[in-house]
Amino acid sequence: MILSDKTIQRYLTEGIIGIEPLTPEQIQPASVDIRLGDTYSIIEDSSDGIIQLGTPVPYRTLKSPRYLLLPGQFVLATTMEYFRLPDNMTAFVEGRSSIGRLGLFIQNAGWVDPGFEGEITLELFNASRCAIELQTGQRIGQLVFARLDNNAQNPYRGKYQGQRGATGSRVFLDQERQIKE
Repeated sequence: MILSDKTIQRYLTEGIIGIEPLTPEQIQPASVDIRLGDTYSIIEDSSDGIIQLGTPVPYRTLKSPRYLLLPGQFVLATTMEYFRLPDNMTAFVEGRSSIGRLGLFIQNAGWVDPGFEGEITLELFNASRCAIELQTGQRIGQLVFARLDNNAQNPYRGKYQGQRGATGSRVFLDQERQIKE
C-alpha cells in the first residue's frame, strides 16, 4: 500500500520514517519531494576506455552549490536529505515530470530497500541539446513510500548503508559466481 500524506506525516512524527532535513512543503499527497544535495561524482576516464565490473572505478568528486550538466553528460548526485526506512517499508524514487520535460533523466535504480539508511545517490543524465544548471536545494524528484505486508526477512544492510554524498558504484564488492567457459 502506498502511503498518503497523512500517514507519511504521522510516521515522521512517530519516528517510524526518518528524513532530515525536511520542510512541511516537501510532503505531497502521496510522496515526499527530494532535493538536490551539493555533491557530484564523475567517473574518471580509464586508459583503455573500459569499465570492468570486478574492479573499483575511480571517481572525481566535488562539492558545489551549482553544477552545469552538459548535453549527453552523466553524473552522480546526492539528495540533500538523509533517509531512514524501517524493515517493513520500501520507497520508489521518481523524477519530477517538470524536470524530465527538459531532458534531465533522474534515476537511482528506482528503488530504496526496507531497512536502508543514508542519502540517496541519483544518476543524472542530460538528454537535452542544452546544458542544464543544477542547484543545491532544488526539488529534483520524489520518494513514494509503500508498506510491506510484513517485516523483510533480510532488510537492507548492504554496501551503501549509511552513505553520504554522491557514492560511486561498489559493484566490485558483489560476491557473484564467475561463469567458467
